[in-house]
Amino acid sequence: MQLPDELKRALDDKVIVHLATIMPDGSPHVSAIWVGRDGDKITFSTADGRVKTANIRRDPRVGLSFTTVDDDYKNWVLRGTVTKFVTDGFWLIDELARKYTDAERYEWATPGQVRVNGEIEVTAIASN
Repeated sequence: MQLPDELKRALDDKVIVHLATIMPDGSPHVSAIWVGRDGDKITFSTADGRVKTANIRRDPRVGLSFTTVDDDYKNWVLRGTVTKFVTDGFWLIDELARKYTDAERYEWATPGQVRVNGEIEVTAIASN
């Protein structure tokens, strides 16, 4: 799905996105994440071993919501599917750390941490 320009601009800002995944019993699990964008795909990075990682591997359907940085009343709600979810290093979390913290790299990794980088294809968009 092609993302509207207004949504792209919002995602390119330092918005904290709430990612909803599906637990094994069907209940939702929500966590706050940093996001990037590759064209019309939303990118994110997480650590292997987290609840959201296991949930996405089992069921790639996700929901996302966030409020824009410049308007507390502008809300976006998205649904999508994680179409790419691979272990390929720290490059994406380092990129997101530069965006969100202006740090050169992600400084909160624990020894031995493995990063899993994801790409979300948006299937539905709502906003107010």
